[in-house]
Amino acid sequence: MKDEATKRPVRVGLISLGCAKNLVDAEIMLGSLMKAGVEITNDAASADALIVNTCSFIDAAQEESVDTILESAEVREANHRGQALIVSGCLPQRFRDELPKLLPEVDAFMGIDQVTQVSDIVTDAMAHRSARLVDGKSAPSAPARAHRKKKIAPALGKLGTTEPKQTHEDGQSLRGTERFGNTKVVVSSAATGAPAISVNLRPQYIPDYATPRFRLTPQHFAYVKIAEGCNHPCSFCIIPRMRGSHRSRAQGDIVAEARQLLTEGVRELNLISQDTTYYGLDLRPNHSRNIASPEKFTTATRSLAADSTTLCTLLRELNELPGDFWIRLLYTHPAHWTDELIQTLADCPKVARYIDMPLQHIHAVMLERMRRETSREYIEDLIARIRAGLPGIALRTTFIVGFPGETEACFQSLLEFMENTRFERLGVFVYSPEDGTRASAMAGQIPPAIRRKRRERAMTVQRRVAAKVSGGFVSRRLRVLVEREATGRDLQNASISSWEHGLIRGRDTHHDLLQGRYRVARGEADAPDIDGRVYVRGKVPLGAFAEVKVIGHTDYDLIAEPV
Repeated sequence: MKDEATKRPVRVGLISLGCAKNLVDAEIMLGSLMKAGVEITNDAASADALIVNTCSFIDAAQEESVDTILESAEVREANHRGQALIVSGCLPQRFRDELPKLLPEVDAFMGIDQVTQVSDIVTDAMAHRSARLVDGKSAPSAPARAHRKKKIAPALGKLGTTEPKQTHEDGQSLRGTERFGNTKVVVSSAATGAPAISVNLRPQYIPDYATPRFRLTPQHFAYVKIAEGCNHPCSFCIIPRMRGSHRSRAQGDIVAEARQLLTEGVRELNLISQDTTYYGLDLRPNHSRNIASPEKFTTATRSLAADSTTLCTLLRELNELPGDFWIRLLYTHPAHWTDELIQTLADCPKVARYIDMPLQHIHAVMLERMRRETSREYIEDLIARIRAGLPGIALRTTFIVGFPGETEACFQSLLEFMENTRFERLGVFVYSPEDGTRASAMAGQIPPAIRRKRRERAMTVQRRVAAKVSGGFVSRRLRVLVEREATGRDLQNASISSWEHGLIRGRDTHHDLLQGRYRVARGEADAPDIDGRVYVRGKVPLGAFAEVKVIGHTDYDLIAEPV
């Protein structure tokens, strides 16, 4: 039996946390592993190596990542002490030097640029784990680990306060300085007891169509990463430091991937990046400066050559692909919307009537302190132009409450804006002070209790708005994409928690409307995992489009029956 076990392929399990962009990285890792002959398993206990793909977006997501790593080590200690533990994603990208000291359980750390090198990293991690067991070294005992859960996250939070200011943050180079293009790789032999660390200081990787990928989404929808990185100087955000500067994929490469996905049965292409509306602007000749403000962006797009790549050219080519499918636009920045983009969406019937556009705040002082590059007047005009040009559009946004310097008057202006604008979809974040950002050092920090209370007050306003929006759908016909059978949990307690979209829903007060057998579907106004759902009473085909009539609603969800 032992000889048989040594001849079988290496088994690897993977846990992916965080956003859809992180999920695509996980899919690429799995595809690369499978190409190398590795067997993928959902049973962590039987895996020879386990990868935890982490998120470090805000402190709560960071704490979840740390908890998952420590819990995975506990499971290993109880069931499979020879299992290698690998940590990938944003956490090692952000804390590459400190994590090995804080998390000695881990056998290897890998950054964002190393996703296609994962099979080699798994091999190194397994060798490291074997050597540690030979040396008689293992992870700390369970009581020590439980105590460390409360210590590691705060320790990570303090690290940024001692870091020197990164001079590249104020620079205009899209690719970063030469220093940040260099790779820092520490390769340690297993005998040293030190884990392997493979992290680029300034990420430059972007996937392409030739990259192997094993999709983790259901067959009927997929995420398509059209760009990576971000150029915006938002004072609260650590993402440019972790993900690098904006870099777009070639349009033909994206279209090739989309065409392949459609042949596999995908009915919804979700276009994602850190700033989807900036797509293509970095591909123009001699482009070396960041274009942030709406005025500069509009001027730049108008001066482009006729054959230049933009989000508009990408959407129009995707819209021409044969088949019955939706194209969904996620993660757009308000500073980079143009009239041409609005017209493009109007001309492309396959683009879902849905826009994800995080605004973060509306008060002038807050927008300036956040370095959002947009004014209230600009935002209100943009929303009016979008709704006029795209009748029936569903607008999703997110706001941050409790940001440093936010007075009660600033917060009240946000509540009034929410009530008057009536966003179809909206989430609210409690401000999270991320060390290494400008906002974390600002005066006027708001106490955590007040931040949380403001979030509750904002979501109370939005719940009223959402109920009215949902009520407006009753008696209307909708085209929906049917996902799966509804479980009892779906019908009784709709629970959504998304770090990127700021929406947490508890038990629905109108759940009594949902009795019997339903199928879960989504309309054009509902992105996967983060928005509402349409509960269809009756038989409709799974993984396909269906026409339904809305017969009722809860605060956030619709209840329908087949037409």
